[in-house]
Amino acid sequence: MKPNPIMLSALTLIMASSAVMADSSHLPHATSLFNISPATNLPNVSPLNSDLANRGAYIARTADCMACHRDDYSGGVAIETPIGNIYSTNITPSQRYGIGNYTETDFKKALQKGRAPTHQLYPAMPYPSYHGMADADISALFAYFQTVPLVEESPEKTTRLPFPLNIRTLMLAWNVINVPSTENRTGLTQTQQRGEYLVNNLEHCGTCHTPRNLTQGLDKDKYLSGAPLGKWYAPNITPDNDSGIGRWSESDIATYLRTGLLDKRAYAGGPMAEAVAHSTRYLSDEDLSAMAAYLKVVPIIKTDDYVIPVDTSRLPNPVSRSITYNLIEQKDYLAKAKATNADFNNDRNSPKALYLAACGSCHGVDGYAQPDARYASIVGLSSIRRIKPDALINVIAYGAKGALNTAPKMPGFEKELTHAQIASITNYVRINFGGLPSSNVSAADVKHILK
Repeated sequence: MKPNPIMLSALTLIMASSAVMADSSHLPHATSLFNISPATNLPNVSPLNSDLANRGAYIARTADCMACHRDDYSGGVAIETPIGNIYSTNITPSQRYGIGNYTETDFKKALQKGRAPTHQLYPAMPYPSYHGMADADISALFAYFQTVPLVEESPEKTTRLPFPLNIRTLMLAWNVINVPSTENRTGLTQTQQRGEYLVNNLEHCGTCHTPRNLTQGLDKDKYLSGAPLGKWYAPNITPDNDSGIGRWSESDIATYLRTGLLDKRAYAGGPMAEAVAHSTRYLSDEDLSAMAAYLKVVPIIKTDDYVIPVDTSRLPNPVSRSITYNLIEQKDYLAKAKATNADFNNDRNSPKALYLAACGSCHGVDGYAQPDARYASIVGLSSIRRIKPDALINVIAYGAKGALNTAPKMPGFEKELTHAQIASITNYVRINFGGLPSSNVSAADVKHILK
């Protein structure tokens, strides 16, 4: 990935700045305000470990450590940034390859200030958000990382950015401008305070859902209003009724964070699927409710990427009560649809023929798929009803992974389909399964979005 010229210019400017690292001692969450009991269904909680370490296992889930450092914490995951790929490191207690030589003070500095014992970290490690982590939570997390199995090897790939971005001390000046990434609000209930701590700090939701400023720090004036994320777009999650999640109830939000699904509204894919898979599905009901309560009171921001209201009268009905879970019935119905569709036999580039060929075997002729087999229903999803078709186009082109490990991974069709064919499928899906009266995505639009 080529370095972003804006980022290069910004870093050149801040290079000359005097750099003093911000301190976290003034933050309300510098000491723990909340007691968390680890969920009993966590796969990394062990009766052989101390209560402190097991509490740290829960903190690791809420901080979503596995999404970047892998399930075994061995690292090597590529985090795409405008300045190039930054690879996560080994954070097992290996003294040679991991963090086995860290003291708790070293660990705290890395989390809150982005400062490892020998070098400065890049903010792909979300220390601008972790800056607000409570000391008690850091202590528990440190205790937990002493118990994870050692991985005695370094990741296959390590971060190698071009000059001058490889000068890590530049981050000291960047930190003065961009750390912490959020500020705590007043007037919140205790539940909302807990939600704020989870959303802003541990779960670091703004890292994906907040646009960036010229220095690639979070734009606080547009907090949680949506942002591009590599091949994805993290949507507006402020409580705006049209472009955000204002029409979602607190229960809807908690359900989505637990399952990655909301019937006929939302399906978590890509980075959000990873967040659900590694983190939010393991949170306690109380913590999910707290996050939902806070998200309902963040400042409303209206964006131009609004969701077109669903017209339920235009949505298809399942052809039978059993087809969404009966594989044989679904297979036979797809074969019949192909056999009786004139376009499928005479014009394979017609919108319906393209959909039946590329999408029908998983999502079904009627779009309801097979939820029991973890194939996603696409009927009514907000992602296909947004005024901007970017999200749908990117999923068709690049594929998607579901929130649960048992969910099949959707393949990408970037190399199999032309831009015109992707445009045709996009329009077909938006009209037939999104209930839109029309959709006019062109091949040029697809080309522009994929670039």
